[in-house]
Amino acid sequence: MSQKNVLITGASGGLGSAASLYLAENGWEVYAVDSDKAVLSKFTGSVNVIPLIVDVTDQSTIDNTFHVISQQTDGLDGIVNFAGVFAPGSLIEISEDTLFHVLNVIVMGMYRVNRTFFPLVHKRKGRILNISSEVGRQTGAPFNGPYAMSKHAVEAYSDSMRRELMLLNVRVIKIQPGPFQSAMTRNLESEFGKAAEESFYFRNLLNKLKHIVSDESKKAKDPIIVAKVIYEALTTPNPKIAYPVMPDRRRELIELLPVRIQDMLMARLLESGYS
Repeated sequence: MSQKNVLITGASGGLGSAASLYLAENGWEVYAVDSDKAVLSKFTGSVNVIPLIVDVTDQSTIDNTFHVISQQTDGLDGIVNFAGVFAPGSLIEISEDTLFHVLNVIVMGMYRVNRTFFPLVHKRKGRILNISSEVGRQTGAPFNGPYAMSKHAVEAYSDSMRRELMLLNVRVIKIQPGPFQSAMTRNLESEFGKAAEESFYFRNLLNKLKHIVSDESKKAKDPIIVAKVIYEALTTPNPKIAYPVMPDRRRELIELLPVRIQDMLMARLLESGYS
Protein backbone atom coordinates (compact mmCIF):
# COMPACT_ATOMS: atom_id res chain seq x y z
CA MET A 1 0.00 0.00 0.00
CA SER A 2 1.40 3.40 -0.97
CA GLN A 3 1.89 6.14 1.61
CA LYS A 4 -1.32 7.85 2.76
CA ASN A 5 -1.67 11.32 1.33
CA VAL A 6 -3.96 14.32 1.70
CA LEU A 7 -4.63 17.67 0.07
CA ILE A 8 -5.13 20.55 2.53
CA THR A 9 -6.34 23.98 1.40
CA GLY A 10 -5.77 27.12 3.43
CA ALA A 11 -2.54 25.52 4.62
CA SER A 12 -0.83 28.78 5.56
CA GLY A 13 -3.49 29.61 8.16
CA GLY A 14 -3.28 28.65 11.81
CA LEU A 15 -5.59 25.65 11.58
CA GLY A 16 -4.46 24.49 8.14
CA SER A 17 -0.80 24.78 9.07
CA ALA A 18 -1.26 22.85 12.32
CA ALA A 19 -3.15 20.08 10.53
CA SER A 20 -0.57 19.88 7.74
CA LEU A 21 2.34 19.51 10.15
CA TYR A 22 0.53 17.09 12.46
CA LEU A 23 -0.44 14.76 9.62
CA ALA A 24 3.07 14.94 8.16
CA GLU A 25 4.57 14.08 11.54
CA ASN A 26 2.29 11.05 11.64
CA GLY A 27 3.49 9.68 8.33
CA TRP A 28 1.08 11.26 5.85
CA GLU A 29 2.27 12.95 2.68
CA VAL A 30 0.62 16.38 2.65
CA TYR A 31 -0.04 18.59 -0.35
CA ALA A 32 -0.30 21.92 1.48
CA VAL A 33 -1.94 24.51 -0.77
CA ASP A 34 -2.71 28.17 -0.23
CA SER A 35 -3.05 31.38 -2.23
CA ASP A 36 -0.57 33.04 0.13
CA LYS A 37 2.98 32.57 -1.21
CA ALA A 38 4.11 32.29 2.40
CA VAL A 39 3.04 28.65 2.17
CA LEU A 40 6.22 27.95 0.22
CA SER A 41 8.51 29.20 2.98
CA LYS A 42 6.36 28.03 5.91
CA PHE A 43 6.97 24.39 5.12
CA THR A 44 10.55 24.62 3.85
CA GLY A 45 12.43 21.65 5.26
CA SER A 46 9.26 19.99 6.57
CA VAL A 47 9.38 16.28 5.86
CA ASN A 48 6.34 14.90 3.99
CA VAL A 49 4.92 18.37 3.19
CA ILE A 50 4.73 19.56 -0.41
CA PRO A 51 3.66 23.25 -0.53
CA LEU A 52 1.87 24.54 -3.63
CA ILE A 53 0.28 27.88 -4.51
CA VAL A 54 -3.42 27.57 -5.31
CA ASP A 55 -6.14 30.21 -5.43
CA VAL A 56 -9.43 28.40 -4.79
CA THR A 57 -11.28 31.23 -6.58
CA ASP A 58 -9.29 30.56 -9.77
CA GLN A 59 -10.13 27.27 -11.49
CA SER A 60 -7.00 27.45 -13.66
CA THR A 61 -4.67 27.28 -10.63
CA ILE A 62 -6.69 24.36 -9.27
CA ASP A 63 -6.42 22.56 -12.61
CA ASN A 64 -2.67 23.19 -12.77
CA THR A 65 -2.23 21.73 -9.29
CA PHE A 66 -4.38 18.74 -10.14
CA HIS A 67 -2.02 18.05 -13.04
CA VAL A 68 1.04 18.32 -10.77
CA ILE A 69 -0.39 16.05 -8.07
CA SER A 70 -1.80 13.49 -10.49
CA GLN A 71 1.71 13.12 -11.92
CA GLN A 72 3.00 12.22 -8.45
CA THR A 73 0.29 9.90 -7.15
CA ASP A 74 -2.46 7.66 -8.45
CA GLY A 75 -4.94 8.81 -5.81
CA LEU A 76 -5.70 10.83 -2.68
CA ASP A 77 -6.74 9.45 0.70
CA GLY A 78 -8.26 12.74 1.73
CA ILE A 79 -9.09 16.37 1.05
CA VAL A 80 -9.34 18.87 3.91
CA ASN A 81 -10.92 22.21 2.98
CA PHE A 82 -9.66 24.92 5.34
CA ALA A 83 -9.55 27.85 2.89
CA GLY A 84 -11.58 30.72 4.30
CA VAL A 85 -11.91 34.46 4.92
CA PHE A 86 -13.82 36.63 7.37
CA ALA A 87 -15.56 39.96 6.72
CA PRO A 88 -17.88 41.37 9.40
CA GLY A 89 -20.41 44.10 8.76
CA SER A 90 -24.05 44.98 8.32
CA LEU A 91 -25.79 43.01 5.58
CA ILE A 92 -27.57 46.15 4.36
CA GLU A 93 -24.27 48.01 4.01
CA ILE A 94 -21.57 45.50 3.14
CA SER A 95 -20.45 45.70 -0.46
CA GLU A 96 -21.48 43.11 -3.01
CA ASP A 97 -17.82 42.48 -3.83
CA THR A 98 -17.00 41.70 -0.19
CA LEU A 99 -19.96 39.38 0.27
CA PHE A 100 -19.20 37.64 -3.02
CA HIS A 101 -15.55 37.15 -2.03
CA VAL A 102 -16.45 35.43 1.24
CA LEU A 103 -18.88 33.07 -0.48
CA ASN A 104 -16.52 32.55 -3.41
CA VAL A 105 -13.63 31.46 -1.19
CA ILE A 106 -15.47 29.40 1.42
CA VAL A 107 -18.33 27.85 -0.55
CA MET A 108 -17.41 27.92 -4.22
CA GLY A 109 -13.72 27.35 -3.49
CA MET A 110 -14.59 24.19 -1.56
CA TYR A 111 -16.87 23.09 -4.40
CA ARG A 112 -14.15 23.68 -7.03
CA VAL A 113 -11.48 21.77 -5.14
CA ASN A 114 -13.71 18.80 -4.31
CA ARG A 115 -15.07 18.57 -7.84
CA THR A 116 -11.62 18.76 -9.44
CA PHE A 117 -9.80 16.34 -7.15
CA PHE A 118 -12.65 13.89 -6.65
CA PRO A 119 -11.35 11.40 -9.26
CA LEU A 120 -8.18 10.98 -7.18
CA VAL A 121 -10.17 10.57 -3.96
CA HIS A 122 -12.50 8.09 -5.63
CA LYS A 123 -9.59 5.88 -6.67
CA ARG A 124 -8.52 5.46 -3.03
CA LYS A 125 -12.05 5.51 -1.55
CA GLY A 126 -10.75 8.39 0.49
CA ARG A 127 -12.49 10.99 2.64
CA ILE A 128 -13.50 14.61 2.14
CA LEU A 129 -13.39 16.83 5.21
CA ASN A 130 -15.20 20.14 4.87
CA ILE A 131 -14.35 22.71 7.51
CA SER A 132 -17.58 24.25 8.69
CA SER A 133 -17.86 26.05 12.03
CA GLU A 134 -19.95 26.18 15.15
CA VAL A 135 -21.49 29.16 13.33
CA GLY A 136 -22.83 26.75 10.71
CA ARG A 137 -25.02 25.08 13.35
CA GLN A 138 -26.22 28.28 15.01
CA THR A 139 -28.69 31.06 14.28
CA GLY A 140 -26.88 33.80 12.37
CA ALA A 141 -25.39 36.47 14.63
CA PRO A 142 -25.63 40.20 13.83
CA PHE A 143 -22.71 41.65 11.85
CA ASN A 144 -21.46 38.15 11.10
CA GLY A 145 -23.83 37.56 8.21
CA PRO A 146 -21.39 36.80 5.37
CA TYR A 147 -19.47 34.23 7.41
CA ALA A 148 -22.66 32.69 8.82
CA MET A 149 -24.16 32.47 5.33
CA SER A 150 -21.05 30.71 4.03
CA LYS A 151 -20.91 28.17 6.85
CA HIS A 152 -24.62 27.38 6.68
CA ALA A 153 -24.05 26.75 2.97
CA VAL A 154 -21.10 24.46 3.81
CA GLU A 155 -23.37 22.47 6.12
CA ALA A 156 -26.03 21.98 3.44
CA TYR A 157 -23.45 21.28 0.74
CA SER A 158 -21.71 18.69 2.91
CA ASP A 159 -24.94 16.94 3.86
CA SER A 160 -26.10 16.62 0.26
CA MET A 161 -22.70 15.50 -0.96
CA ARG A 162 -22.38 12.96 1.88
CA ARG A 163 -25.64 11.32 0.82
CA GLU A 164 -24.50 11.21 -2.79
CA LEU A 165 -20.96 9.98 -2.28
CA MET A 166 -21.90 7.29 0.24
CA LEU A 167 -23.12 5.44 -2.86
CA LEU A 168 -19.53 5.56 -4.15
CA ASN A 169 -17.94 4.57 -0.80
CA VAL A 170 -16.44 8.02 -0.26
CA ARG A 171 -17.14 9.58 3.14
CA VAL A 172 -17.89 13.29 3.55
CA ILE A 173 -17.29 14.65 7.04
CA LYS A 174 -18.03 18.04 8.60
CA ILE A 175 -15.60 19.63 11.06
CA GLN A 176 -17.19 22.37 13.19
CA PRO A 177 -14.57 24.27 15.21
CA GLY A 178 -15.29 26.88 17.82
CA PRO A 179 -12.82 29.77 18.34
CA PHE A 180 -9.19 28.79 17.70
CA GLN A 181 -5.98 30.75 17.34
CA SER A 182 -5.61 31.84 13.72
CA ALA A 183 -5.07 34.88 11.55
CA MET A 184 -8.85 35.20 11.46
CA THR A 185 -9.16 35.56 15.25
CA ARG A 186 -6.05 37.76 15.48
CA ASN A 187 -7.52 40.18 12.94
CA LEU A 188 -11.00 40.44 14.44
CA GLU A 189 -10.45 43.87 15.97
CA SER A 190 -9.07 45.39 12.79
CA GLU A 191 -11.81 43.80 10.65
CA PHE A 192 -14.55 45.18 12.92
CA GLY A 193 -12.78 48.55 12.89
CA LYS A 194 -12.85 48.55 9.10
CA ALA A 195 -16.54 47.62 9.13
CA ALA A 196 -17.22 50.50 11.53
CA GLU A 197 -15.50 52.99 9.23
CA GLU A 198 -17.65 51.84 6.31
CA SER A 199 -20.94 51.86 8.25
CA PHE A 200 -23.48 54.67 8.42
CA TYR A 201 -26.14 53.01 10.59
CA PHE A 202 -24.00 51.02 13.05
CA ARG A 203 -20.63 52.82 13.29
CA ASN A 204 -20.73 53.44 17.04
CA LEU A 205 -21.91 49.92 17.84
CA LEU A 206 -19.28 48.28 15.62
CA ASN A 207 -16.56 50.37 17.28
CA LYS A 208 -17.71 49.03 20.64
CA LEU A 209 -17.90 45.48 19.33
CA LYS A 210 -14.36 45.52 17.96
CA HIS A 211 -12.95 45.74 21.49
CA ILE A 212 -15.26 43.02 22.75
CA VAL A 213 -14.39 40.57 19.97
CA SER A 214 -10.71 41.34 20.50
CA ASP A 215 -11.01 40.29 24.14
CA GLU A 216 -12.93 37.18 23.13
CA SER A 217 -10.29 36.20 20.58
CA LYS A 218 -7.70 35.99 23.37
CA LYS A 219 -9.61 32.96 24.67
CA ALA A 220 -9.13 31.09 21.39
CA LYS A 221 -7.77 27.55 21.74
CA ASP A 222 -4.61 25.90 20.38
CA PRO A 223 -4.99 24.76 16.71
CA ILE A 224 -3.34 21.42 17.53
CA ILE A 225 -6.70 20.36 19.00
CA VAL A 226 -8.31 20.69 15.57
CA ALA A 227 -5.32 18.98 13.92
CA LYS A 228 -5.84 15.90 16.09
CA VAL A 229 -9.54 15.80 15.21
CA ILE A 230 -8.64 15.98 11.52
CA TYR A 231 -6.30 13.03 11.97
CA GLU A 232 -9.01 11.04 13.74
CA ALA A 233 -11.60 11.83 11.07
CA LEU A 234 -9.20 10.67 8.34
CA THR A 235 -8.05 7.48 10.06
CA THR A 236 -10.76 6.06 12.32
CA PRO A 237 -12.64 3.11 10.74
CA ASN A 238 -16.04 4.63 11.55
CA PRO A 239 -15.82 8.43 11.49
CA LYS A 240 -18.63 10.64 12.73
CA ILE A 241 -20.80 12.59 10.32
CA ALA A 242 -19.78 15.81 12.10
CA TYR A 243 -17.14 16.75 14.65
CA PRO A 244 -17.95 19.79 16.83
CA VAL A 245 -14.58 20.95 18.22
CA MET A 246 -14.49 23.02 21.42
CA PRO A 247 -17.65 25.06 20.74
CA ASP A 248 -18.31 28.22 22.74
CA ARG A 249 -20.50 26.98 25.61
CA ARG A 250 -22.34 30.27 26.05
CA ARG A 251 -23.41 30.27 22.41
CA GLU A 252 -24.45 26.64 22.73
CA LEU A 253 -26.68 27.45 25.70
CA ILE A 254 -28.22 30.47 23.96
CA GLU A 255 -29.09 28.26 20.99
CA LEU A 256 -31.29 26.16 23.29
CA LEU A 257 -33.63 29.12 23.79
CA PRO A 258 -36.56 29.91 21.48
CA VAL A 259 -35.41 32.18 18.66
CA ARG A 260 -37.68 35.04 19.77
CA ILE A 261 -36.05 34.95 23.21
CA GLN A 262 -32.61 34.91 21.60
CA ASP A 263 -33.57 37.98 19.57
CA MET A 264 -34.81 39.83 22.67
CA LEU A 265 -31.60 39.10 24.58
CA MET A 266 -29.49 40.07 21.58
CA ALA A 267 -31.34 43.36 21.19
CA ARG A 268 -30.82 44.25 24.85
CA LEU A 269 -27.15 43.44 24.68
CA LEU A 270 -26.56 45.40 21.51
CA GLU A 271 -28.62 48.39 22.62
CA SER A 272 -26.62 48.60 25.83
CA GLY A 273 -23.33 48.22 23.99
CA TYR A 274 -22.58 45.16 26.10
CA SER A 275 -22.20 47.49 29.11
